Amino acid sequence: MISVVGHTAIDHLFRVPDLPGRHNSTYITDHKVYFGGGAANIAAGIATLGEECRLISSVGGDFPGSDYDRWLRDLGVEQDFAVVEGARTATAYVFTDDAGDQETFFEWGASAAFARAKAPALDFVHMATADPDFNVRVAEKSTFASFDPGQDLLCYTPDQLEIILANIEILFSNNHEMDRMCDMLGLERAALIASVPMVVTTRGAEGSMLYMEGEEYHVPAVRVEAVDPTGAGDGYRAGFLTAFRKGYAPLDCCRAGAVVSSFVVEQVGTQTNLPDWDRMLGRYRKVFGEPGEIIA
Repeated sequence: MISVVGHTAIDHLFRVPDLPGRHNSTYITDHKVYFGGGAANIAAGIATLGEECRLISSVGGDFPGSDYDRWLRDLGVEQDFAVVEGARTATAYVFTDDAGDQETFFEWGASAAFARAKAPALDFVHMATADPDFNVRVAEKSTFASFDPGQDLLCYTPDQLEIILANIEILFSNNHEMDRMCDMLGLERAALIASVPMVVTTRGAEGSMLYMEGEEYHVPAVRVEAVDPTGAGDGYRAGFLTAFRKGYAPLDCCRAGAVVSSFVVEQVGTQTNLPDWDRMLGRYRKVFGEPGEIIA
């Protein structure tokens, strides 16, 4: 089973002509509400791909019995939730302009309860966006861990980052997050990469990079007609982790991540177009050929 730690949230997705910048305004051309939260997106993707998944999260009193609650249960996601009565489930307000650039405003709501929660000891866990102290405790107690700081990177101290990096096997980030972590830790990128057994860095339309054992590998993005980029990284992690758990080589896992990501961006909403394993494999074979043999 793959455990995923972090936010379950409601996504408000807005389209605007341009991101206006400070002291300016713009108008909204579209506004839709979807299920979201980085950890929940990844868990939903893993479950849809057919792998057993446990989601460790904190939700508000508005969540039990909601459409989102039923959706996750129908997917088969095992819910390990702290329900915070009187609090609202975390909410993300994501603004995307016509060029595909984004700005996100995140209301923690019930997710603030992570700071007080007891961290479980887990065999295989992915730590998504969540409270830094909680993720530190999870990393220290887990057998195998991967980490994705996401938009919560600004909440971490250098000490917290150092502890997590010393206790994980896989680091996921995008280019911007990698640069920020280097700045926070006073490290060159090569030194940061060398500190973790495996590093995966996504680069949008330029694909992704895999770094391991002193080598680097480029995986191209899967070309599709992209409608909305929100949740692409979460889809990538779901595809990678599911393939990794099945025993595929890391490079094939990156390719699986790229394929799942391509499905996500074809529709608005982070969980609206998640593929099952057979659907993912069909597109994988068209783009990358047959995946390699399972190695473990």
